[in-house]
Amino acid sequence: MIDIDEKNVILRAVNGDADAFEQLVRTYQTPIYNLCLRMSGNPDDAADLSQEAFIKAWRNLGSFQFESAFSTWLYRLASNTCLDFLRSVKRRPQVSLTVEDGDGETQTLDLPDTAPTPEEAAISKEENELLARAMQSLDEQQRQILTLRVVNDLSYAEIAEILNIKEGTVKSRLARTRDALRKKLLQCGNESPLSASKKLKGGCGIEL
Repeated sequence: MIDIDEKNVILRAVNGDADAFEQLVRTYQTPIYNLCLRMSGNPDDAADLSQEAFIKAWRNLGSFQFESAFSTWLYRLASNTCLDFLRSVKRRPQVSLTVEDGDGETQTLDLPDTAPTPEEAAISKEENELLARAMQSLDEQQRQILTLRVVNDLSYAEIAEILNIKEGTVKSRLARTRDALRKKLLQCGNESPLSASKKLKGGCGIEL
């Protein structure tokens, strides 16, 4: 269900109110940038892709029918923009393990540990490096669904709506992606701290 205040802002933007659209951009610029960053793996590309997504949103606001959350519509648009980019350049981007918070600060998605020992810190760094290399080899659709679940913390139902697939398909794709990521991690180093018996939560403790 769409928030009534947000609906009013959207309606104003549909009618050409640039200030209203700017309000929407301020609300969603961080999660959209983070989505683009994880999918493209490059901060400059992420900035360009998120800007392109918002330009497309501005041009196509009239097609938004309020049948779903505005965020769902925007995530679908941004995600497809990233997919088009990845397919056009035909390369495996370097995947960043950092996201930008609401204050514009960059944060690393590490294992939760309030006071790591030097040995634990070294293991955490190794895990992050292994995860980055492993994610480079995932295909675009795997990276897309993992990004929506991990970075944007969307539910199975929300992802299903964004990708226009069944919720059960989302679960099965995530399961296959998790297995693929685990195999890639093990291929990166058989003596990795991420053993086959350790439960993988999106890598480095990130919940899928």
